[in-house]
Amino acid sequence: MTSPASHDDRYDEPDQLRDQLRRLLRYRATIATGLVLGLLGGALLVLLSAGSYRSAGEVLVRSRTDPFSTFGVAADNQVSMGTERQIALSATVAARAARALGRPSKAAALQADLRVTNPPDTQVLRFEYTAGSAKRAARVTNAFAEAYLADRQDRTRAMVRRMTSGLEQQIALLTRRIDAKSDDAASAAALRDQVGALQKRASDLRSYDTSGGDVVRRAEPPARPSGPGPAWLLGLGLAGGLLLGLLLAWLRSALEPRARSVGEVQAALGAPVLGILPGPDADDADLLVVGRAGGSRAEAYRTLAFRLRAAEGRTASGTAAGATAPGTLLVVAPKEDRDAEAAAVNLAAAFAESGDEVLLVDATASASGLPARLPLPAGAALPAGAPEGGAVVDAGTAGRFVLLPDGRGPGGADGPAAPVVTRALPYAGSGRPVLFVTRPLLAHTDALAVAQRVDGVLVAGRLDRSRRDDLRRVRELIDCSGGHLLGAVLDSGARRGPLRRAADAVRRRRLRRQEPAAAPSTRVGDLVGELPAPAHDDRLSVSR
Repeated sequence: MTSPASHDDRYDEPDQLRDQLRRLLRYRATIATGLVLGLLGGALLVLLSAGSYRSAGEVLVRSRTDPFSTFGVAADNQVSMGTERQIALSATVAARAARALGRPSKAAALQADLRVTNPPDTQVLRFEYTAGSAKRAARVTNAFAEAYLADRQDRTRAMVRRMTSGLEQQIALLTRRIDAKSDDAASAAALRDQVGALQKRASDLRSYDTSGGDVVRRAEPPARPSGPGPAWLLGLGLAGGLLLGLLLAWLRSALEPRARSVGEVQAALGAPVLGILPGPDADDADLLVVGRAGGSRAEAYRTLAFRLRAAEGRTASGTAAGATAPGTLLVVAPKEDRDAEAAAVNLAAAFAESGDEVLLVDATASASGLPARLPLPAGAALPAGAPEGGAVVDAGTAGRFVLLPDGRGPGGADGPAAPVVTRALPYAGSGRPVLFVTRPLLAHTDALAVAQRVDGVLVAGRLDRSRRDDLRRVRELIDCSGGHLLGAVLDSGARRGPLRRAADAVRRRRLRRQEPAAAPSTRVGDLVGELPAPAHDDRLSVSR
């Protein structure tokens, strides 16, 4: 058996990329939320780093040559640059720099934003400081460089004092020995030579340049902030927000239990979607719109009726060469919803508009059943062969059809629906269409009992409310009961645009004035390309 075609080219299955993009774009609010969060994050980065300036200065560390160095040791090996870097980062240097800046209590805070590096194979220390203003960054950087040199100079002077003090002690000791050996001229002369050498060494120490090094590059105020500018940060925030929004939208799409597209409904139900109904306007509050209200919703029901005829024609003959009467059809919703009742009523009116003698069976056992919500003209005679207890429904310009209410009533809701079904089935023996509407399939067993006795089952639901798991259960239950699932009709719930609403209002005013309407066959023919107007009950011409 060939599966019926989809209801419209607009809802053909797209490629995987387009389908995935469509799924993500359903969650526009989530994507917009991600963009807003990214923009706020970028603005926060601007506030934190847009006013951040970094200034750098360099200091050449002087080696301690003789008399401090060991004989034979190169000058480059007399300075441990790793040790000097740690000293430059020490709390002692930070405290000296804070005093020079006039903020002795902020030494720890100043030290936190300082960075000292040593380029490879050099005796240069590079000081970098980050501050909120360019001048402050340069000022603090120079303060740390000068504080380090001053600290190293103090350490060198302290070493000179210690060594000079040791030499003076040696000189004093030798002088006392010279006085003790004044009678030994040779020994006294030798001691005097030693004293002279020590005095010369002490004199050299006192004259030694104790400066720690030289500033080879002073820090200057930077011309622009460090890092990316505000435009880059905002752009980065927007890009990150877009990625976040897309990720959240993908997670929602993956975890969404509802069928949000025609493709998802078809995949879960295992049958095509035969119709998409536009959402009703305020003027479309009535249950019956075909033949009475007009508009795009009524036209969608007429299109659905035509496709059901084509589906039944293929089911019966295996080809689409001709269409037959719809036969017996069950319209049912997965769960509690009035979509099944609206679809059944308007399909009955659409079939009656094509000249069929339609019987609509209300097996919902509801207190507010269809008789209370449909126009039933008083004293209207039932057509020949109609079941007893039926009533005639006036569908306006579409004609009339017969409604067979559920004899159980609301008090007998737990009883079986078989009696009313048995009474109605003989009516379809002469080729007249019979439509059944029952309680939800997943809530009661009435629908399964009817599904195995009718020619086809039409599932009615909402596009954004039907759950995929419910649709899969519907398919499994209908298959297990031996029924034939024709497809689904979905109510999109979308409002019509202002131009379409204005056109529908004009059409409704024409109907109220009872202006001549086009022949029913012509109206159906408009949906398939201006088909010829059929003779009385010439149903085969509808599918040509």
